[in-house]
Amino acid sequence: MTEYRSKIFRIMINEIVIVRHPVSVCVPLNYKVTLSLRAEGTGILNYQWFTADVQEVSGATQADLTVKAQKTQLYVCRVNDQFCNCVFSDWVKVKVLDIDKSGLPGLWRGELHIAVNPKSQTVQQGEKLTLRCAAFGIPSPHFQWYRNGQQLQDKTCETLQIDHTTTDHGGSYLCSVSNVLEERWTLPVDVDIVPPEKIPSPTPTATDKVALLIGNLNYYHHPGLMAPTMDVHELANLLQQLGFRVVSLLDLTREEMLAAIDKFIQLLDKGVYGLFYYAGHGYESSGRNYLVAIDAPQPYRPGNCVCVQRVMLSMQQRRTSLSVILLDTCRKWYNQDCLTSDIMPLEPSGNTVYGYATCEDAEAFEVQDGGKSTGIFTKYLNKYILQSEKVTHVLEQVSEDLGRDPLVTGKQAVEIKHTLKEPRSLADPVRTTGHTRELRLRDACWKQANELPRKKRLAFLCGVEVEVSFSALFSNVMVAFGIVKTTAPSTQDCTVILRSVPPMEDIFSGPGRSEDMDSLILNKSDNADCTLRLCGLQKLQGSLVIKVDVHYTHMDSKLRLKESQQVDIGKPLVASCKLYKRNHTGTAKKQEGTPAKSMCNVSSGKPPRQTLEGPRRPFTRKAECTTKGTAVRSNEPEENDESDLQEFTL
Repeated sequence: MTEYRSKIFRIMINEIVIVRHPVSVCVPLNYKVTLSLRAEGTGILNYQWFTADVQEVSGATQADLTVKAQKTQLYVCRVNDQFCNCVFSDWVKVKVLDIDKSGLPGLWRGELHIAVNPKSQTVQQGEKLTLRCAAFGIPSPHFQWYRNGQQLQDKTCETLQIDHTTTDHGGSYLCSVSNVLEERWTLPVDVDIVPPEKIPSPTPTATDKVALLIGNLNYYHHPGLMAPTMDVHELANLLQQLGFRVVSLLDLTREEMLAAIDKFIQLLDKGVYGLFYYAGHGYESSGRNYLVAIDAPQPYRPGNCVCVQRVMLSMQQRRTSLSVILLDTCRKWYNQDCLTSDIMPLEPSGNTVYGYATCEDAEAFEVQDGGKSTGIFTKYLNKYILQSEKVTHVLEQVSEDLGRDPLVTGKQAVEIKHTLKEPRSLADPVRTTGHTRELRLRDACWKQANELPRKKRLAFLCGVEVEVSFSALFSNVMVAFGIVKTTAPSTQDCTVILRSVPPMEDIFSGPGRSEDMDSLILNKSDNADCTLRLCGLQKLQGSLVIKVDVHYTHMDSKLRLKESQQVDIGKPLVASCKLYKRNHTGTAKKQEGTPAKSMCNVSSGKPPRQTLEGPRRPFTRKAECTTKGTAVRSNEPEENDESDLQEFTL
């Protein structure tokens, strides 16, 4: 009898029974999930969890394993006792979906949630059909596809794929998503199978849209302009409506222009739409277009300016899906007594578009129109730019309207050059699928150039409270507003004065200056007691401090008193990009070592600012480069020509 009982006992201790195995799950990235196992046996049971590569999970010696889901992984658990018996659980998968989880409930606990629904499609007969469904769930969901209400045999994966479609594959599709706890259904989608000649062209999309707008108007050595202020401001607003990330800058030196272009090029990438716009003085030489910086000397050389074709080449090298350059500037030939260089212009590749305000060897004009200065080309560009049409079609409409304008008939005509291979529009939608990492990096860089200081409220000892707020007119022009929010019984006739340290010169005020900037401030002032315009923020090398002075009359003493406070606002807007710190490469050093070729006489001083004699008299955007005597006829390439193309810098 004792021997019989001993045999039964040995049978009992030989059995470890797993009464509940862990289950596979499908969860979002970084979700904390617990795998649970329940086992019965004799004595104390020990647990050890393993991953698919038979590596022990450190510290995982309990029946429950909690992990932070970082990647899809297989797990198994070993259960053993003190009698050297052991069993293994079923293998389970923790599947991680790194997809948009915005629709997931905040306190999600594993209920089925369809994260990706299939989409309706039109497929050419004979081509591949792919429908996708993705869902979170604990336990993991199972999938079953249906067409026209009929179950599709063997179509039990989250992705339904048919390699060679026929007309029989058309219809309404949906997917059942289920586990042992519940069942959900996707939305039905229609699949149309069409003959090859009837398939519609897919709508082009961009992975992002980025624009750099530069307007130069206050020149050191050349006639000033009026219109770039409003031209850049209005175009920036329109491009933002089209989904562009816009950086708009006024009055840049050559080094600042090149630094801004460098930053702009860094924001471009594969699939991005890039747009570069310039309004200001310019000219053409040897098939090249040059943009005149505000510090360009008189006379100037190509080395004092920015070559447009090199900007386009840099854009193309970033593999953009669309590269657009719009130039509201003159194209008068530089040094007409010289022969044109034999070196041909750069050949654009890909989807590139040049929109010139005027044709070769011609001027572009700006005009005072209804109290507002505007470039004639940009005036009509802004009229049509929001249209969802091919870029070249938009520019053709601009050309037609400008051609009918009596102010410039026979003087200015739009020219369009392009290699557009697809019907791309500036209004095309942005789709970031597969590009989220690049988008995040681009977003951080763009926000750096557009970050405004926060609103501040200052309390003074006299009891007066002043609110200081900020608004951006351009990426390098900001306005500070001072508003008296609270006064004290002992004060009267309170006034506020704002100053900056260091002083940021307001180059847009004064006699003969355009009033357009003042009109922009009035639209944003909101009845401010004081405004301070801060210009040229790209030159700022340290923190910007706003000094706030409150002047008031003391009710008892009748004395006029002043109290002051200051606010450190750091480096606002484009100041944080440090455009003054552009890296100089070997080519720049090469140019420094090259003796300057004197092509014109140096002017004795800055030319006077030209004024408009009538309300709608056009004024040219040509920067004169004076010459003396007979020029030497030469076919020598200019300093900025293409002979050093392989090692150029902007």
